[in-house]
Amino acid sequence: MDAREDIARVGLGIDIRKTARGAHRHRASADHVVSVHAGAPVRVSCAHDIRCVRTRGLVTVMPAGSTDEWFEDDASDHVDLRLPATLVRVAAAEMGLDPDRATVAQRCHVEDAPIEHIAWALAAELRAGEPNGLLYRQSLGMALAVHLLAPHRVLSPPSVGLSPRQLARVKEYVEAHLDGDVSLLRLARVAGVSASHLRVLFKRSVGVSVHAYVVQRRVERARVLLSRGELPASEVALEAGFSHQSHMARCMRRVLGVTPSEVRRSPARSRDDRTHGA
Repeated sequence: MDAREDIARVGLGIDIRKTARGAHRHRASADHVVSVHAGAPVRVSCAHDIRCVRTRGLVTVMPAGSTDEWFEDDASDHVDLRLPATLVRVAAAEMGLDPDRATVAQRCHVEDAPIEHIAWALAAELRAGEPNGLLYRQSLGMALAVHLLAPHRVLSPPSVGLSPRQLARVKEYVEAHLDGDVSLLRLARVAGVSASHLRVLFKRSVGVSVHAYVVQRRVERARVLLSRGELPASEVALEAGFSHQSHMARCMRRVLGVTPSEVRRSPARSRDDRTHGA
C-alpha cells in the first residue's frame, strides 16, 4: 500500500449530534469540518451581532485550523463531516492542483446540494451500521474533497472513457480481489489514472459507478457459490466480499430481486456453474 492509499483509508469521519441552547465554540481542528443542519429551524447569533435562521440542509464549512463562536436560541441537530486535510491534499494532487495552494474556503449557512446529499447518505450509512464499508466512505470522502476544491479546478476536455486495455485490467483486478477491500485508489493505479478521473471514465465505459459494479460482481459470485450448495450462507457472504450475511441478502435482493435462500432452493443451475464447480 502506498502513502496515498494509506491517507485515503483514513476516510471521512461523521458525527450525528445534538447541541443545547446557548453559546458554542468551534475549536481549531486538524480536519476540515463540514456541518449540515439536520433539524428544525434554529435562530443563531454569529460574530458582529449578525443574526440568522439556520434551516434544515444549510451548510457551514470550517477549514482546518479555523475557529468560530456563536449563540443558538434553540436546541439544534447536526450532521458533521470530518474531512482530513491530508485527504484534501491527495484530492488536490489528483486534480492536477498544487496541494500547498489549493485551500478550502470558509462558508457559513449556505445552500449546497452536493454536500447535503453526501451528508444524508453518510448519516443513513452510519445508522445502518455501515454495510457498504470502506469503498463507500472513501468514494464519498474523495467526492467531498473534490467538490470543496472545485473553485481551483481548471476544466480539461472530457475523455471518452477508459481504453479497452485499461478497462480489462480494472475488471481483472476486481475479480481477483472481490473478497477484500477493493480500494478506489488501487483501481486508479491499475488503470493508470487518478481516482477522480477513474470515477468518471469508468462510468462512461461501463454505465455504472465503480461501487455499483463491485457490488454487482460480488452478488454474482455469491449467486454462483450459493447455487453450488457447498458452503453455508455466512461463509458465502465472506467469500464474496460482503461484511455479513444480511448485507449480502440486501444487495442480492436489490440487484437480482431474489433472496439467498431462493437462489439456493432453485433447482436450475447453469452449465457454467456446474462446470466451474467440478
